[in-house]
Amino acid sequence: MRLPAPLTGVLARLPRPRSLAGQLFAMQAVLLAVLVLGYAVFTYLSDRDQAKEAATRQALAVTRSVADSPSVRAAIRTADPSARLQPYANRVQRHTGVDFVTIMNPRAIRWTHPTPDLIGKKFVGNTAPALAGHTFTETYEGTLGLSVRAVTPIRDHGEIVGLVSAGIRVEAISARIHDQVTTLAGVAGGALALGAVGTYVINARLRRSTHGMNATELSRMHDYHQAALHAVREGLLMLDGQYRVALINDGGRELLGAGGEVLGRSVADLGLPAPLTGALLSTRPRVDEIHLTADRVLAVNTSPVSGGERRGTVVTLRDVTELQSLMGELDSERGFTLALRSQAHEAANRLHTVVSLIELGRAEEAVEFATAELELAQTLTDQVVAAVSEPVLAALLLGKAALANERGVELVVSEDSGIDDGLLPPSLPARDLVTILGNLIDNAVDAAQGSVGARVTVTATTDDTGATDGPELLLRVQDTGEGVDPAHAEAVFRRGWSTKPAGPGGRGLGLALVRQTVQRHGGRLSVARADGGGAEFEVRLPLPAARAKAGRAVVVGGEDA
Repeated sequence: MRLPAPLTGVLARLPRPRSLAGQLFAMQAVLLAVLVLGYAVFTYLSDRDQAKEAATRQALAVTRSVADSPSVRAAIRTADPSARLQPYANRVQRHTGVDFVTIMNPRAIRWTHPTPDLIGKKFVGNTAPALAGHTFTETYEGTLGLSVRAVTPIRDHGEIVGLVSAGIRVEAISARIHDQVTTLAGVAGGALALGAVGTYVINARLRRSTHGMNATELSRMHDYHQAALHAVREGLLMLDGQYRVALINDGGRELLGAGGEVLGRSVADLGLPAPLTGALLSTRPRVDEIHLTADRVLAVNTSPVSGGERRGTVVTLRDVTELQSLMGELDSERGFTLALRSQAHEAANRLHTVVSLIELGRAEEAVEFATAELELAQTLTDQVVAAVSEPVLAALLLGKAALANERGVELVVSEDSGIDDGLLPPSLPARDLVTILGNLIDNAVDAAQGSVGARVTVTATTDDTGATDGPELLLRVQDTGEGVDPAHAEAVFRRGWSTKPAGPGGRGLGLALVRQTVQRHGGRLSVARADGGGAEFEVRLPLPAARAKAGRAVVVGGEDA
């Protein structure tokens, strides 16, 4: 149904509350008012009907009582019935609360009336049903005004000797209802005021919760929220005050490896590594904190959500697995660059020596010195490449050798080493080898530095003696440090564990990355005590098609072993 144009214009000009809370308050206030007023009208109509019915019953009771009174029948048989009936009618009227009691003869001539001047005159109203022997009620306007009355016959030995009518004015009934309506209006007004106050308090709280936004703005925000949630590539996790998952996007599920239904579950029940679980359960904010899962390196940021009280935590997850691998490769390249810089410095010193010998006229000695230095440098490279011809590992070993020499540590490639170029399968990328071997060598150099005869021995070869599914790539790194306490054999691979003080970037991540990479390729990682003291870390990675190649011992940066 279309509203008339003027009414539509008026409604359009009415001020509308902007916020959702304001709209709900207006709707609730109107609804509450309609309910209270509707209840009041219903109660009024019900009370009016009940009052009229009560008045009718009261009039019937009075007329029947008067008609059944022996004194009334006795008075009717006297010569002047009014003399005895008028005082009697007045007493009945006064005691029963009716407005009139009229006793009349069968011809409807009054013997009694509240107004004595009307006695002897004809009764105004219907009397036919009563003369027929029936008691009836009616609402009729007589000499006292509109009234609810009852008329009944008076019988004496079966003969109708008179009639009696009693009634209550409608005005008196309305007065009774008015008193009830006044009380009802007070109760309704109190209920309306109390309901309005309660509605206002509830909607004030709702206004704070919705930040004064209306339904359209909330709907738009929800749409934007859903679109942004699924568009963000980083992981997003929201926890409630009890650290249960309240929201998680697709990136968060992928990065955490969370399958199935996770909403409503506690973080402690997601099966995450203990350090990562501890970070998510912490009340302290975390900024770009590195954590490991089964196959990823994650940068974790947490921020509490507070609004007068702690409401939850917002967690962002960023995958830095490739970044960590690239950093490992960059460290190796940087080490190789530093080694070249160091060798360039040494080469400059040797060149100055050659020039000085020539200036002193010692040309033969200058040629002999230059030739020896050239052969030593070439021999160093040839020895490493002959033992490990895989280019990435060879470059890594040369770079780490230069850094180790600068720190007073001798890096040795064992005589058992031998890996040909092209031996490694595509499933084992060079980046992962750099992560594994580079971190193991760095850890070993740190441990060996300062020890007597500081040395790090590296073995890189293939082995099928202990394998059940074919040959394995064997990487073993030994150092001459203090070794690893057997009680800490498992703890050394956890992120954050270290015997050295933490630096600006933190410590305890290298060995954790090694274990993660080894597990990702289905390999094994162990630590034991080396034969000559110190620690021995051993990595075994499965090779689908490997060809063992023995090599010879090489001392990188030192004498042949």
